[in-house]
Amino acid sequence: MSTHNHHHHDHDHDYGHGHDHDHDNRYSDMQARVKALETVLTEKGLIDPMAIDAIVDTYETKIGPRNGARVVAKAWSDPDFAAWLRTDATAAIASLGYTGRQGEHMRAVFNTPDTHNLVVCTLCSCYPWAVLGLPPVWYKAPAYRSRAVIDPRGVLAEFGLILPETKKIRVWDSTAELRYLVIPERPEGTEGLGEEALADLVSRDAMIGTAIAGPRP
Repeated sequence: MSTHNHHHHDHDHDYGHGHDHDHDNRYSDMQARVKALETVLTEKGLIDPMAIDAIVDTYETKIGPRNGARVVAKAWSDPDFAAWLRTDATAAIASLGYTGRQGEHMRAVFNTPDTHNLVVCTLCSCYPWAVLGLPPVWYKAPAYRSRAVIDPRGVLAEFGLILPETKKIRVWDSTAELRYLVIPERPEGTEGLGEEALADLVSRDAMIGTAIAGPRP
């Protein structure tokens, strides 16, 4: 379990120590191998890099995050599931068929009218693959990893999310052992929607905390 140091500024930062990054290093090695293979196959005219990019984009922004969106939609629709998600997110998420590759634990953090949650991994790119798919490039970038902690309000503004000064921002630092899923606030006027329609309102970025739930632009 991570330990948390709370900094009492305009935001709280929950800093997870004890990062075990072996698996991330392996993926870096795997990425290098994949890139080398892609280069050889492209030179031989066997694959189209643009087609691969399109497939990766689909998994990064559509298929992968759909799992998490279903978790959020169920939490909005089912108070018992939401309560389970708060107390044991790993088990609640696994009950829907989504489990981590490495057996890492999940924690769901719920946005409220008073508090907005933002997830980062300051030392590498720990990310809940099972519910969000492939991590976006910006999530792994040093600029986001450092500035999300120092100036979360400014970072969110750059994503187009302007929060009231009265709303507290909590920053959660993922580790290899513990990953976070933001449960955004349910948009107003959605009481009559079913879970699939609700899931359509939940983007990948809303589950990281760089956006809020709502109709896609």
